[in-house]
Amino acid sequence: MQVGFVGTGAMGAEMARHVASAGFAVSAFDTDAEALRVATQDDVTAADSLAALATASDVIVVVVANDAQSRAVVTEILSCELRDSAVIAVAATNHPRTMIELGAACDAKGIGFVDAPVCYGLQGARDGDLVSLCGGTAEAVDRIRSVLMAYSRAVEHLGPVGTGQLGKACNNMMHWAACVANYETLALAKSCGIDAQTMRETLLKCPARNTTLERWDTTRFTWHQKDMDVVLDLSQQAGLALPLFGAVDQLVKRLGPDQVRALLHEPQAQYLGQPIVARSLAEITAEE
Repeated sequence: MQVGFVGTGAMGAEMARHVASAGFAVSAFDTDAEALRVATQDDVTAADSLAALATASDVIVVVVANDAQSRAVVTEILSCELRDSAVIAVAATNHPRTMIELGAACDAKGIGFVDAPVCYGLQGARDGDLVSLCGGTAEAVDRIRSVLMAYSRAVEHLGPVGTGQLGKACNNMMHWAACVANYETLALAKSCGIDAQTMRETLLKCPARNTTLERWDTTRFTWHQKDMDVVLDLSQQAGLALPLFGAVDQLVKRLGPDQVRALLHEPQAQYLGQPIVARSLAEITAEE
């Protein structure tokens, strides 16, 4: 089976490498010549153009940055003479509406389409330990399952086209809520005299443990604005009030890796513009 990857940034390059290591013939294309050069040094070959990649591939995995890029890439792929059994899989995180539109365009041309965003980020891509959340027909998902499993610990089929992105949105909701909860929890510990990193390591042994806290040192806080905008847009369209996540949307946008590093490892940190002043618990409880 010939697999093509469109987008060889940090995620795409690692995913393509795992697919090649699994024994598939893999080619890649990127408009960034240097990113493509780095990604195609081993078993992944460089395609001369997107059209050349598309016409030679049974499965085309799209790993680009945003909805506009996904639209542009899929539209150009559909203008090519594709193989009869070809399937396009969008592994980027996009709005479900975009996937439904692109899925309809593929269906009109008799081309399979799966939205297959991933969880566990760059480290998961490096380890080949992602989770692929898929929307599409069972036939299309099964046709590409072995490719997705090359870089995933699990491939979850959630329903029709768009539900993969909905599943990713649900994961993002829990992740960003945990980011805010973790930060506020450790801020209280630090304010009352417990070292925040010590409290974090202790909580990882308690029922309060969560995957976000476990990976706290490597959370890069990328794309949270786009992620939460998708969630809130979907909730409005569904007529569903999500007051907690309205607050999470505002709070998580004020956090980043620098704030987390300061909270865990530096004497001074802040939250919402206010300093986190470390004092002893005895001093705090003695105040009236």
